[in-house]
Amino acid sequence: MDKLPILIVPYMWIGDFVRCHTVVKLLRARDPSRSIDMLATGMVAPLLDYMPGIRKGVVVDLPRKRLAFGEHGALAKRLRAEGYGQALIMPRTWKSALAPYLAGIPVRTGFLGEGRFGLINDLRFGERRLPRMVDRCAALALPAAEPQPKEWPQPELKVPAAEIAAWRQRRGLGTDSDTIALAPGAVGPSKRWPAEYFAELARRLLAQGYSLWVLGGPGEKEIAEKIAQPDPTRIRDLTGPDLRNAIVALAAARVAVSNDSGLLHVAAALGTPSIGIFGPTSPWHWAPLNPIAAVIETTTELACRPCHRPVCRLGHHRCMQDIDVERVALATRSAIGTAPIAEKLNAV
Repeated sequence: MDKLPILIVPYMWIGDFVRCHTVVKLLRARDPSRSIDMLATGMVAPLLDYMPGIRKGVVVDLPRKRLAFGEHGALAKRLRAEGYGQALIMPRTWKSALAPYLAGIPVRTGFLGEGRFGLINDLRFGERRLPRMVDRCAALALPAAEPQPKEWPQPELKVPAAEIAAWRQRRGLGTDSDTIALAPGAVGPSKRWPAEYFAELARRLLAQGYSLWVLGGPGEKEIAEKIAQPDPTRIRDLTGPDLRNAIVALAAARVAVSNDSGLLHVAAALGTPSIGIFGPTSPWHWAPLNPIAAVIETTTELACRPCHRPVCRLGHHRCMQDIDVERVALATRSAIGTAPIAEKLNAV
């Protein structure tokens, strides 16, 4: 049974999905011959094409606000056909364990969460004592009694150089190697550096001769248009619904500047020097496991930090408002000087 394929059921937010590549690396180190698949939604599925060690993705978009037994049953049928020996179920929800249970996967590993007795038969405890998301996810890849290592393997994404070149050509982006990617989005307004600050950062970098790409989903379209307004030929709006576009853009960029968001994790896993802007959230808990070029936080002492509310509960949003544009610009220029552009262009 320990040679049968493994299914990973990850969290489906972009950053958490990238974190789960640590789990893939742990499993591959223990048994390089064992196949590993990952469940994915349509939104995050493009990440799988750039994750070493994944055999394939099982892509499904299950309803979020209802149980949907029929859809879970259909997914279970697909999983049963793959003959998995184990499922590692990262989310603590009852629904996340349902299809692996219905599929009859012999070993279903996960933390207790929502009274999942029976659905999870390799039940783990102590999740709340693990401080970071990566600790919680990676712990499930280890035998129950095994202590955690001092360091986890870092997530890794690889985009072939030929794909980057083809993408640039399709987009008419030329071969400028000093392009800076800006990712002004995040889940919830509280984690977003103000839009006008990103716009001012773009103006300063543009004046210094850099080209810029603005990345994000459809929700960032309005700010992208505002940022690009001074010079749409050198500040390109690349926002849109296809995550693959953002992945390749981040692989091609010299430096990325991002809020605490999924795209920061993507950039860091690609090896692109990244500036992470952290307002309410703690970088120690939520920054990428990969090293990043700079962590920018407010220097103002705020009793309300850390905070995980989507909107500032006090209304002042000083954790982001007090981060000066020039600090971010300086960090970006510094990262430009150390970016390994030749190495990135020759990536396979």
